[in-house]
Formats: sequence, structure tokens, C-alpha cells
Amino acid sequence: MAASTQRLGHIKRIEDFCAHLQGLGLDLPVDEHVLTAAKGSPMAEPCQIGHFAVGNRWCIQPMEGWDGTEDGKPTPLTKRRWQNFGISGAKLIWGGEAFAVQSDGRANPNQLLFKPENIEPLNDLFHSLITAHCDRFGQNADRDLLIGLQLTHSGRFCRPHDKARLEPRIVYHHPMLDKKFNIDPGDNSVVVTDDYIKRLIDRYVQAAKVADEIGFRFVDVKHCHGYLGHEFLSAFNRPGPYGGDLEGRTRFLSEIVQGIRAEAPNLMVGVRLSIFDTLPYHPDSTRADTGKLGPGIPDSYQQSRQDPYPGFGCNRQHPLEPDLSEPIQLLRWLRDDLKVAVVNLTAGSPYYNPHIQRPALFPPSDGYQPPEDPLVGCVRQIQTVKKIRKQLEGLPIVGSAYTYLQEWLPHVAQAVVGRNEVDFVGLGRMVLAYPDLPADLLEQGRAVKMKQICRTFSDCTTGPRNGLISGCFPLDDFYKKHPDNKRLKAAKTAQRQQLRSADES
Repeated sequence: MAASTQRLGHIKRIEDFCAHLQGLGLDLPVDEHVLTAAKGSPMAEPCQIGHFAVGNRWCIQPMEGWDGTEDGKPTPLTKRRWQNFGISGAKLIWGGEAFAVQSDGRANPNQLLFKPENIEPLNDLFHSLITAHCDRFGQNADRDLLIGLQLTHSGRFCRPHDKARLEPRIVYHHPMLDKKFNIDPGDNSVVVTDDYIKRLIDRYVQAAKVADEIGFRFVDVKHCHGYLGHEFLSAFNRPGPYGGDLEGRTRFLSEIVQGIRAEAPNLMVGVRLSIFDTLPYHPDSTRADTGKLGPGIPDSYQQSRQDPYPGFGCNRQHPLEPDLSEPIQLLRWLRDDLKVAVVNLTAGSPYYNPHIQRPALFPPSDGYQPPEDPLVGCVRQIQTVKKIRKQLEGLPIVGSAYTYLQEWLPHVAQAVVGRNEVDFVGLGRMVLAYPDLPADLLEQGRAVKMKQICRTFSDCTTGPRNGLISGCFPLDDFYKKHPDNKRLKAAKTAQRQQLRSADES
């Protein structure tokens, strides 16, 4: 890990946390005292999204569990996770998890899938979340609960038949990602055609219409983390109507939104967007400890003025540097022309630069040791959202990358919302470990279950990377006892042995 990294769990006083931030040269607001809802917490304030008043400023991020059936229906594991979202206390539920609009676009063979026979199970899943929420917070507690459904196609990262085998559907051949994920740069059969795209747009619209009929109040047209929607945004060299200039690269998104408007006019639309990207990273094998992944370093990219890097939200001549000019232009267009109701901002991709997307102290099995203190990654995203928020009044924004803050998360969340730097604080991994953290904070002003605070062990990612389900194996007693926990430990042991062998050789 980065030499300057200090474990946040070892920091016991808020002044020491602030001193640690200062020592890293980081500017991050931190409130000294966490307020309850009764004492006027900014996190308890309602916020208007479109025509709906959301009850507070906590948002549950979408997370795939890799635990549906092979035909795309939810299982008891899926239902348990959604019920936990219901008892969380958050009033904005962003999609529950990624919902594939067609079978070849699934990220894994157990991802939830849109097809007619899966509509009723999805309806049951939706209402199980609402029932759990009302059982915990009282009858009619769902009046200010906003639930969306995230619609997706996994593009370059499709695994519809085998968890270990990619079956990519890409927008264009990427000079670095093709090599990283073993895609033949001369194989154009994996590049989606314009006809394929038009049929896919229809699937998004059909799925959105079903979501509306079930009772979801918005759908997310996912454009983040290297999946298909996100890849369109960097299709600078794709010929035809879906590439080239920004209008062409956003045509996929605009045609989906327009189609939803026509078929489900009362359904709101949100967009989860990777607001900037950067180069892929890999572990530095020359600095790996025995049995341990090396720190991440960016892949080398040989470029020229005539062939700049194909990345969205980065300086294409110097792709390690963010460039927010196009993302801000896109967000203005979403707000003013497409009338998108809310956006959820994230960054990068878990597949090729996870420390950018999901700052963590411990890497997943296919990752690398953090090349920087993970606090740097948290602050990078939080400050980027702050910059954007200043330029985009009237567009509600959900921020990401808060989990690594751990016990200091409530202090930072309250500070950034109270200063109007973001509208909602999104929680992902944290609510796998501590599902009702928002409720405890709003009711008691503190994290009651300190042993359940996520320490970013990344087992919730390492599990799926090894063909297992996703859950908090270290801290959730349910997953501790699950058979996949033993399989996960065995997979991690095997990986360490492989690394030792590589070091010795």
C-alpha cells in the first residue's frame, strides 16, 4: 500500500483525523458533531427530485450480488439484500442493483434480467423492500421513499454464460483495454452494429416501461464503470451516428431517454455517470512483497497528437489528468434538454483502475495495492462533485466514494451536504457491512455498531471475481456462515501461493 497510508480505524479523535487530512494536503470539510434528525441534521432534510420530495440525503448505491437464478430471477439472497436496503433508513434507493436489459449483456450468468417471465419476481422484490422499510419506520413511511431501477448492458465485461469467460460486446476497439482483456483488435464481430444498438435501445425502453408499471419512480440509464453506456462516451473514432463528436457519442443515451419519455411519460430518468476516467492500472511486480500484490502503476500508452487516448473526462494528451469540460457539457445537456431528474457521479472502472472508482485499503484479487492513500481517492471524487455542483444548479447530484472514510464518514457526509456541495451521499459497500447505518445516524447521531463499519477488505468484490456470490464475508454473520466464505478463503490462499511462486521464479 502507499507508504503514507495510516489505517483510519487507528485514529480515535476527530482532530487527529483532520490533522491526517492536512498532512496529506487534502481539503475536506469535517463536522465535529454528528446531529440527529431531531436536532436538525442536514442529512435529514428533504430534497426535491423532479416531482418527488425525497425524505433525506442518504442514497443506497446499486450493487450486483451475483446471486440471481440462471434465468435472471431474484433468489432469497437477492431479497435479503434489498430488504436490508429497505431498513437502511436511506430515502433514495438507486436501482438496488444493475438489471440487464437483455441476456447477452449480463455481467454474470446470475445477474437479474429483463424478460416477461421475470416481471412478477421483480415486482415481488420491489415490494419486499417497501415492506421492510415500512415495518422498520412505520406505516406509510414509503411516502418519501424514492426507488429506482438501474438498467444496464455490460458491454466489454459481459459474462452471460460463464463467470470465468468474457463474451464482450464493445463499441469500438480500445488500444489498451483490448489487450488487457484479451480481445483480438482485428475481430470486428465483437463490435456492436448500429442495428444492434437500435434494437438494444428498444430493450431499454421496454424495461423502463415495465419498471414504471411495477412502481419504480425512476430508472437509471447506466453510463459508468466501463460498461457499454460509458464506452459510448469515448467512441471518438467510431464511424456513423453513434460515435465521433459529443452529439454522436451521446446519441445512445439521448435515444433511450426520448424513447422512455414516449412510452412512460411519468417515469423519471436518472444517469449514473463516470465523470472522469484515466489509464488502466496493473500491479508493479518489481515492488510486490512475497505473496502480496504490488502497488498499482498505470499502463504505458504510446500516443501522438494525431492519436490521443480515447478516454471520457480526461486530458486525452495526458490521460492521468482529469478534464471535466465534456462531462460538464453533457450534464448541462441532460439537465436542460433531456430533463434528466437526477445524476449519480462516480469515476473510472472497477475492472481496470479500481483505486480511482472505489478507494480501498485492501485490493480485490484482480487488483493491486493502492498506489496512493485511499483518502486521496475519496477526496478526488468529493471535490470533483463540488466543482460540478457549483456549475449545475438545479440538477440533484448523488456523490460516491465515501465508504473508505469509515467512522469519519458521518462527519464528512453531514459537512458536504450542509455546505451544499452535494445533494445526496451514496453508500455502497458500507451498507453490505452495516445496513442500517443511516438510520442509526439519524436516530442516535452515531454509528452504534462500530464492529460492522466497512474496512474495505474488498471480499465483496473478490468473491465475484472468483465466481462466488457477493456479500460482506468478514463482518456479516450471515455471510461468515455461508459456504462461499470457505471457498473465498481457499481462493485467496491459492492466489497468495501463486504470487509467492512468481516471486521465487
